Amino acid sequence: MAPRANWKGFLRLSLVTCPVALYPATSDTEKVSFNQINRKTGHRIKYAKVDADTGDEVANEDIVKGYKVDTDTYIEVSKDELEDIALESTHTIEIDEFVPKADIDSRYLIRPYYLVPDGKVGHDAFAVVRETIRSMNKVAIGRVVLTNREHIIALEPLGKGLMGTLLRYPYEVRSEKDYFEDIQDVKITKDMLELARHIVEKKSGTFEPERFEDHYESALIDLINKKRSGVRLPAKAAPKTGGNVINLMDALKRSLATEQQAPASTKAKGKKSRKAAAGQREMLLPIGGKRAKEEPKKAEKPARAPARSRKAG
Repeated sequence: MAPRANWKGFLRLSLVTCPVALYPATSDTEKVSFNQINRKTGHRIKYAKVDADTGDEVANEDIVKGYKVDTDTYIEVSKDELEDIALESTHTIEIDEFVPKADIDSRYLIRPYYLVPDGKVGHDAFAVVRETIRSMNKVAIGRVVLTNREHIIALEPLGKGLMGTLLRYPYEVRSEKDYFEDIQDVKITKDMLELARHIVEKKSGTFEPERFEDHYESALIDLINKKRSGVRLPAKAAPKTGGNVINLMDALKRSLATEQQAPASTKAKGKKSRKAAAGQREMLLPIGGKRAKEEPKKAEKPARAPARSRKAG
């Protein structure tokens, strides 16, 4: 079942208009999350809004927004004042221009959305806009108002629909010069580059996200299942510390030799990762079921109820 649309309105290219809906293309809801609980009682921790100076709890109706201009000085801004300057939601994504996709710096990308026709009408107009963008091999740049703010959105064909990516404004992107200025200019020998290229060639492949495994997420699920089953957790061994690399050329040669000896194991690891990634959600849902059954039956007594909650705290 598709999630609820974040926005509904119209997509417009000059005089061509069609009703559309905007859906989030990504989700973090399947990840394990925790509540904060009182170690002594097992009860969930809740937070109260208090005055920083008096310590008294403040009612929601007495809380307003303030812009900090000095250590203890704030400019109070009321809800009515914010509503007065809020952009009117036109419920229309206006396409202003078309640009080559390569022109969009990846630092400007925020998050992707799926744009689909809303309802049974307008599919023809939607297809016209989609195929026009596809035929030109460009990205459509438009504007959309979300939560009273205007955002820049880049639209490109994706299968039968459109993918819209929100873009940052220039003032939100920091200049790399502030960070790269102190990087030293070094001269790399031709031999070093050749060795490094050979290593890259050995590791080259195609982008297959289904092979990726969230190892930390898997470790969290395993930890929770073991604790629910009463399994005693072993102490973690101290990590091994590697020696400092002094000779770069020697390190490159050893790296290449290692890669030449391990093509078969790398492929096997890839297959394992693909299987594990595909089963990530399956592992998470029966959090005390399938995997917990693998542990000794004598320890099947569930843990305290608050530990089963997966809502963010």
